[in-house]
Amino acid sequence: MMNVLIPTDFSQNAWNAIEYACDFFSNSPCNFYLLHINTPNTSVKPEATNDIEGDLGLDVLVKSPKKRLQETLQRINKSLPLNGNQRFFTITDQGYMIDSIRRQVVDKKIDFIAMGTKGASGYKKNNIGTNTGNVITKVMCNTLVIPENAKYTKLSEIAFPTDFHFFYLTETLKPFSDIIKRNNSATRVLYIDKKGGELNSDQKANKEFLVDYLSEHEHSFHFLANKNIEEGVENFVEMNKINLITMLAKNLNYFQKILFHPTMPKISYYTKVPFLILH
Repeated sequence: MMNVLIPTDFSQNAWNAIEYACDFFSNSPCNFYLLHINTPNTSVKPEATNDIEGDLGLDVLVKSPKKRLQETLQRINKSLPLNGNQRFFTITDQGYMIDSIRRQVVDKKIDFIAMGTKGASGYKKNNIGTNTGNVITKVMCNTLVIPENAKYTKLSEIAFPTDFHFFYLTETLKPFSDIIKRNNSATRVLYIDKKGGELNSDQKANKEFLVDYLSEHEHSFHFLANKNIEEGVENFVEMNKINLITMLAKNLNYFQKILFHPTMPKISYYTKVPFLILH
C-alpha cells in the first residue's frame, strides 16, 4: 500500500492537486493523507503567495480546519472516480510547514508528497512557489509538484533532465521505474549543455548506467546545446508532448533555473506540466 501526503489549504489550486494525485496513483493501492497546517502566520492572517495558499477565502478563518477537511472528503467521494483501493485520511497540525511535513513523512511512512503550486506569475517571482520550493529542497521525500493548470493525461512521455554528474542509485530510481512500468511510459533523457561540449569519463559512465537501467523500457537520449536552459526544456517539452518532468533532487543545483529562477515570460511548461522530484 502506497502512502501519499497531500498538504491542503482548501484553495482551488490545492483541490486540483487532489484531483491530479487521484488519477496519477490510480493504478496503485493508496492511502492519501490530507494535511492542513495552522502555521503561526496563517493562524492570524492568510498570506497570499504564488503557492498553494494563493487563493484562500475568508471562510478559512471562519470554519474550523477539521470541518473544512470533512467537507473536502465529502467533495472527493461525490465528484472523483475513486477505485476501491484508494482511501483518504485527514490530519490537522500546528506549527511550521516544513517541520510538520517532516513529521508526517516519518509517522505515516510517506512514499510521495503531492503538492499544488501556482506558476502563472512565475517569471515575476518563483516558478513553483515558496512553500513547494522549500518542501522539495528541505524534505527528504519524493515530491510530485502539480501546477495550477495541470490536468491529468496518460503518462506516455516522461522527460528526465540530467547533467550525468551523479551516480544513479537504484533505490532512488525505483519509484520512477515503477511509474514507467505501470503506465508503459517512454523515457526521454535530456542533457542540455550551454556550449555543446562532450561528456567527461564520469558522465559517460553514469550515462551508460542509465542506458542499461532503461533497457527494458522505451527510451531515448537527447543532447541539446542551448545557452538558456529554460528555453531548451520548453522546446523539448512542446516538441515531444511531455506529460511529466522527472528530476533527481541532487540535480536541482544544476537545474535550479528550471524550477526556481525563470527569466523568460514565454516559458509555460511549469504552469501545466507536473514535476516529480526524486530524493
